[in-house]
Amino acid sequence: MATSVLAILPGPDNIYVLLQSISYGKLSGLATVAGLISGCLVHTTLVAFGVSAVIKANENLFLVIKIFGAAYLLYLSYKAYKSHPNLYLEAKNIPQKSLIQLFKQGVIMNVLNPKVSLFFLAMFPGFLFSNTLSNVTQFYVLGGLFMLVSLLIFSAVAILSGMISDYIKQHAQVGLYLKWLQIVVFILIAMMILI
Repeated sequence: MATSVLAILPGPDNIYVLLQSISYGKLSGLATVAGLISGCLVHTTLVAFGVSAVIKANENLFLVIKIFGAAYLLYLSYKAYKSHPNLYLEAKNIPQKSLIQLFKQGVIMNVLNPKVSLFFLAMFPGFLFSNTLSNVTQFYVLGGLFMLVSLLIFSAVAILSGMISDYIKQHAQVGLYLKWLQIVVFILIAMMILI
């Protein structure tokens, strides 16, 4: 559920997918989505092996990571609060690229964005779910769920791009609702991690 809400909320990734789809069609948006989702594998691997090593080494350090994660999510909620609620969908000046170029750009955009690793580091430890599965396996399951849900939602954004952009342009208050939804979700996830 948390991943679904986060994938729906406007961010640079899904707005870029939306603009590519509006400008050059659904296939361009879907190629970008495939790249963005593929990049999540790198972040999942980094977090899975890094945090798992920390958990094995020291339970207290793991608690510190969870507190850091909750604090980071509260910081994101504060940034959302301070942000402007209007969504600007300007498709001008977006250069046309081949599907392979868009896929590569999606991967690079995701891999080079340290916020994705920080977000995974903040969120995943609070959702470990098994005493029998290894932590690495659990992180990959959580990363896989994150990628699957994001793939479905981002693909829907690409496919329904015209309708979504028309709706946002006609209903200015949508940005305000999404802003407050984002704030509430970040605070709730931070509380879940701490509890």
